[in-house]
Amino acid sequence: MKIHFIGIGGIGVSALAKYYLEKGHKVSGSDLVSSEITEALKKLGAEICIGSHTSRTVLNGIDLVVYSPAVPKDNPELKKAFNLQVSSYKLRVLSYPEALGELTKKYFTIAISGTHGKSTTTAMIGLLLEKAGFNPTVIIGTKLREFNGSNCKVGKSKYLVIEADEHMASFLNYWPKIIVINNIDRDHLDYYKNLNNIIRAFGKFVEHLPKNGILVVNGDDKNSLKLKAKSEKQQFKIKNYSLGQPEIKKLKKILKVPGEHNISNALAALTVARALKIPDKISFKALSEYKGSWRRFEIKYTKLHKSEHKSTRITIISDYAHHPTEIKATLKAAREKYPGKKIWCIFQPHQYQRTFYLFDNFVRVFQEANEKNWINQLVITDIYDVAGRENKTIKEKINSKKLIKEIDGNGIYLPKQKIIGYLKKNLKGEGIVIIMGAGDIYKLIYQF
Repeated sequence: MKIHFIGIGGIGVSALAKYYLEKGHKVSGSDLVSSEITEALKKLGAEICIGSHTSRTVLNGIDLVVYSPAVPKDNPELKKAFNLQVSSYKLRVLSYPEALGELTKKYFTIAISGTHGKSTTTAMIGLLLEKAGFNPTVIIGTKLREFNGSNCKVGKSKYLVIEADEHMASFLNYWPKIIVINNIDRDHLDYYKNLNNIIRAFGKFVEHLPKNGILVVNGDDKNSLKLKAKSEKQQFKIKNYSLGQPEIKKLKKILKVPGEHNISNALAALTVARALKIPDKISFKALSEYKGSWRRFEIKYTKLHKSEHKSTRITIISDYAHHPTEIKATLKAAREKYPGKKIWCIFQPHQYQRTFYLFDNFVRVFQEANEKNWINQLVITDIYDVAGRENKTIKEKINSKKLIKEIDGNGIYLPKQKIIGYLKKNLKGEGIVIIMGAGDIYKLIYQF
């Protein structure tokens, strides 16, 4: 089968492309810019076109076109694919969630959902099943060292572990046997408008479970518990996990990833393992060996060269946190791990609409971080513009300077190109620098 991916550089779409490559299919794709992800796909045998999408892309002979939900509907390449679908009985055009949804029907699928912690929990469950000999296929929204730096691991069993994203209700395309709900929080309000709509969407997702399915719910999250109460009349099993469990003492000792939120993620993984009758001995060993994943409290050590003869040794934490709840968890975890150290936070807000709808929450979390001394210095750079998902009116209303002004604490605004120079001038002695955001802010690391 020949498969073409539009937006192949996306973290989810690229994982599906790798799956099909490993299954022996011919894969091509396109994206606006080259990245380490597209380069890795080229090495695996994918034919990739980089640049502005045009209808010149050769789609003749293609059996399936998969496109990222981030690709606008007026994209010439996507429009050509839909036109060809009308004139050809052979060609199929599916969004990434639709294509992944088809896979979920072929496997015993374990879907990890929730506003926060999906990638880490998916990674933990995937690695745990691997250690237990289940040989699962894992499709995840980050890269794992244990998978040789990949976001996809193709197994040989009936088990599929996926990250089930709630954005634009993508997860309603999936048909799992086990659903994990880490938490339900206010996010993607440009789509959902309010929290009640988000909870309703999760409720519809839970209805995809079969009668012999299993729902794993975070008992510490009030919104997830609301959903649990509505689900109790269903015939599937419901299993809770909570930070009140006695296992947290052991998890605190063995986990290499810091923070209470990661203990909660590990409890979710442990609950799934027990549902699959995996012995605790195997589960705890697997969790103790988990080293973390790409941009999830990823620790690097480097030197900041101030001049030809002078440099400062620094610890960099690359973190994907871009929602106020995630930011709070990461900053709190950093202070717990590095008591007494000077902590800098370099934050890039992700998407104008998220920044607009959650503006007050962002202000509160950074004010709290200042008051509780989780960080010593805050730098906020320009908002990452998510192509195809921004509202022009909102873009005119919001910016990072307004955010800094409202925080009114130990923070400054800097354009991205001036951050390294500012650190060279002001960072004295050993320091902890958190590079935070879901956009391209992580590329700063390469400039050190």
